[in-house]
This record gives sequence, structure tokens and C-alpha cells, in this order.
Amino acid sequence: MHSSPLTPVFTALRLGLHVLVTALAVLIAVRALLPGAAHPAAVLTLTVVFLVTYFAGVLPGSSPRAIGLWLLALTVLWLGLVVVAPDAGYLAFGLFFLYLHLLPRPWSLLAVASADAVAVVGFGLHRGWSVAGVIGPILGAAVAVGIGLGYQALFGESADRQRLIDELLSTRATLADQERTAGKLAERERLAQEIHDTVAQGLSSIQLLLHAVEQAAPDHPALHRIRLARETAAENLAETRRLIAELTPAALEGQSLAQALERICLRAEGPGRTTQMVIEGVPERLPMPVEAALVRIAQGAVSNVVRHAGASRMRLTLTYADTDVYLDVVDDGMGIDPAVLERAPSGTFGLAAMRSRVEQQGGTLAVESEPGHTAVTAAFPLDSGPVESNSTASLSNSDESDSIDQRDRS
Repeated sequence: MHSSPLTPVFTALRLGLHVLVTALAVLIAVRALLPGAAHPAAVLTLTVVFLVTYFAGVLPGSSPRAIGLWLLALTVLWLGLVVVAPDAGYLAFGLFFLYLHLLPRPWSLLAVASADAVAVVGFGLHRGWSVAGVIGPILGAAVAVGIGLGYQALFGESADRQRLIDELLSTRATLADQERTAGKLAERERLAQEIHDTVAQGLSSIQLLLHAVEQAAPDHPALHRIRLARETAAENLAETRRLIAELTPAALEGQSLAQALERICLRAEGPGRTTQMVIEGVPERLPMPVEAALVRIAQGAVSNVVRHAGASRMRLTLTYADTDVYLDVVDDGMGIDPAVLERAPSGTFGLAAMRSRVEQQGGTLAVESEPGHTAVTAAFPLDSGPVESNSTASLSNSDESDSIDQRDRS
């Protein structure tokens, strides 16, 4: 019997089948013990062996080959009972369900038809031919086929629902992990900005003031200490800059945005799937939250391609336009179900997470999908004035400080 987890309905159907087979076997044995019954010993022996074989094969964990041999053994024993027992044809009703459940179509229907024909012939040879003897097994087979097909439909729906639940749980866990990661990235970005706008700028200003003192009073008796204070401020500024660099999002740590996207693209390659990374336009430095969002969106979209699309080709394109930067993930897979895209508000959990991440940075997300072509496009405006001004100020101060150090050393 099927070893997959069953709902209470399926468990009740299995129990009902066991009761049916047992009741029919007991009926055959009791009828064989009545006065005048033919071959009572043979009937009892075959009936007992049939029941023992039946319940031995019901144990879970059997391999497909073992199940096939078990079903063949039951059929042979039943054919033996048909030869010696007039009532053995009744057992065909239980075998109908086994054939329908264990054999693939059309073999299951062929087996049911063959067993039904044997039952009709058995009744006819033992008790004479009659309309009831022909119609009874045929109706029984028809009922069994209807119930069996209904069982398979219910079982398939149950399996589909279980897969859907597993996917939803997995997606929810992935979304939770992405949200935690986004929170960490946001906090790291906030700390980097705070350190840059306070400590780094303050140390840079201290350097400028101390250098001005050095220039204004070159013969001051404390000039050595002033120079030592300026050098200490320079060293601390360098350490602060390294700390800011370490607060860069993990996906970008130690590499540029293009390198991070190239790594994601290469990791998606596999047997039967090729990937390509393309950069269009003139690359420029983007605000850290935008770069982090681009990397996370690429990871989510590429993960969907690898896990669900069944694609043979995928292309990841980063485009720097005049006013926007675009990230396109295109594949030739099976596409996304239109019902999923139309589901409010944003489709699946993965699409909702990507859309939320894009909108947090003032961008837009578009999804186009049909069999053989799916494109996920994220667009961010190249409006990073405040960030660029801070960076420019920092670079200006650091350049000036570096030039001061060079003049001092010379």
C-alpha cells in the first residue's frame, strides 16, 4: 500500500479496504465449511495464505518491486481460489482497488477488466450462467473504478496542498531572513553615515586647524606637540575610514557592485543552465543602500530562476542610464503563472519582498512573464546629491589633509 502520509480520510479508506478483504475472505472460508462444499481443505488453505500474504504486503516501506511481487502473489492465490471456490469471485472487488492504486494507467484498468472477466467466468462455471452473474461483477468493477479514481484525485490534491504549504513555509522563512538581513544592512549604513558625518569630519577639521597653527607659528615652542597631535588625528581618521569601509553591506564587502553581481551570476550556473552578466553605460558610484538593494534583488530574482524557472539561459544586466540605473534579470524558463502575478498586492512573498525593498529606496519594480521569457526589472533614480556631497566633502578634506602631510614630510 502507499506509504505516503495520509489524511484521516485516506486512512479511513485504507481501513475500509482491509475490512472488506478480510470479510470477503472469511465469507469464502465459512461457505467452504458448510456441508456439501467442494474442496474445503484447499479453500481454507488458500484463503488463509491469501490473508497472510495480503497483510504482510500492507506494511509500509516496501520497494516498488516488492509491491509488484506482492500484488502478483495475491492475484495467483485468488486465481487458485476461483478454481476451487464458487464464492472466490467476490474477492475481485478488493483486488480492483489494489490494481487501481498500485498500477499505473492504463495497466490498472486492464487489470481490473481482466479480473472482472475471470470473476464472471468463475461464477458461470461454478453456478451456471445468468444475467446477475454477469452484471454483478461488472457493476462492482465500475464502482471500484469510480472510487479508485476519486481516491487518486483526492490524494493528488492533498499532495499538491502539502507541497504548497512546504513552499509557503520555506518562502516565509526566506522572507524573514531577508528582512533580518535588510535590518542589519540598514543599521550598518546608519552607523557608517553617523561616523562619517561626526567623527571622520571632526578629525579632518582637527587636522586642518592644527596645520593652520603650524603655519602661523613655525617657531612656537610647542610645535613638536602640535605636529604630534595632527599626526595622531590623521592616524585616527584612517582608522575611522577603515571602520566605515567595514560597515559596507556583506554582499559588497571587498568588491564593487559589478563584482558582487558577477559573483551572483556565476553561482547560478549549473548543468543545463548558462548565465551571462552584462554592464551597459558608464558605471558610477551609487549610494550604499541602493547598491545593497540591487544586490539583494539580484539574489532573490536569480534564486527564483534557479529553483523554479527550469531555465537553460539567464542574463543579468546592469544599465547606467542618464537619470536611472536598471537591473534586469531575464531567463527563458517556464514563466510565472499569470494568476500569481495578478494576486494582490504583489504576487508571491518573494516578489513582495523585492518590491518592498525597491520602493524603500524610491525605485520601481516591473515583472513580465510568459512561457520562454521572464524579465524582472528594478529601476532606481540616480539622485544621490546628499550622499555625493558628503562623499565629496570627505574626499576634499582628506585630500587636503594628505597634501598637508606631504608638505610637512617634505
